[in-house]
Amino acid sequence: MMEEVKEGESTLSVHGHNIKIIEVLKDDDMLTFLIVSQKLTGTGEYHVTRTYDDFEWLQQHLFSQEDVPGIQGVIFPPLPAKAQVNVSAKALKQLGVLGLGEWQLYSQALETFLRHVATHATLSKNSAVETFLTSTDPPGRHRARKNLFNRLSQVVDEKRKEGYKDVDEFFQNERDHCLVLTGSTKTAVEKFLDVIQSEQKIAVACGHFAAALHLCVEPGDDLEKEVFSKLCVRLSEVLESMKKNVTLVAANDACTLGLALDLESRYQEAKKEMLFRRTSKLVELEAARRNADKAKPPKKAAMDEVKKAAQEEFDHISARAQDEISRLQAVRVEMMRKALVQWCEKQLVTARDGLQQFNQHLESFRGMTW
Repeated sequence: MMEEVKEGESTLSVHGHNIKIIEVLKDDDMLTFLIVSQKLTGTGEYHVTRTYDDFEWLQQHLFSQEDVPGIQGVIFPPLPAKAQVNVSAKALKQLGVLGLGEWQLYSQALETFLRHVATHATLSKNSAVETFLTSTDPPGRHRARKNLFNRLSQVVDEKRKEGYKDVDEFFQNERDHCLVLTGSTKTAVEKFLDVIQSEQKIAVACGHFAAALHLCVEPGDDLEKEVFSKLCVRLSEVLESMKKNVTLVAANDACTLGLALDLESRYQEAKKEMLFRRTSKLVELEAARRNADKAKPPKKAAMDEVKKAAQEEFDHISARAQDEISRLQAVRVEMMRKALVQWCEKQLVTARDGLQQFNQHLESFRGMTW
């Protein structure tokens, strides 16, 4: 097992943008991911295998960087929910588009998570990232310890903080906007998943219809039966082409716009959590101010120190949060632009191929002898 990882001691030795998951291995109810990272020096590569528990190990180390100034202002790259080998209806609802297919989409989501962590100016400095990507040994099972999200869970029931008036108009607007956008994006993901699943059902129905038409084919010398059988075969071929076409449309939807919407939704949740952490710290700061103002002379100096420390921490968080919001805004706009372009390009190619196939079927019908 790896030794306990210390924060801030190592420099990442791989290209963060080139991390790839090239294979998913199934062992009973466990999925194992083969991760390849390109070395910064030379042409070599690191090959490691990791389970979802290992990804959680990495995430917990990122959450536990209490000594990094302003860390609570970081929008942490969101880790997808844990996948199951046999996807149930409940698991599919939780995973969304990531639960479709043979884990290719899920692998892409984990790949994106690693790339975003490895290219983050602050998070990439955590030596757990280097260890995760380069060590052939499995990560040590991370013992439970205090971290940002432990503290978040302690105050999550305090709904009054969600409506707490911010002292900064920028952050108040971001909170209001994020609250609306989080719900809207989640709805968009759910509706788009419904579209993809409907397309998949149509493809399956076309396949069943095509198979049923073959059952209508009857051998024999009867002219009418022969014509009817030929017609059934031709129609069956058309339906098989329809099945192929709609299957490709659904796959294109999932791997382009579907993935982008899913990532957007998870990032909106991550941003919302960051803003809530900042609001909680604002509440603490204002409480420290009140305590300092009301403190009697014997305790005045100590209360002032607490207020000063809370102010400095809040300022660090706010500065980091503003940078993170600006960075995320630029990234998400470019991400959605690329996704929409890829979506259109793939669907145009699929439409052209479908048009060619259906033209061939039309010519085949026209050439039939009755």
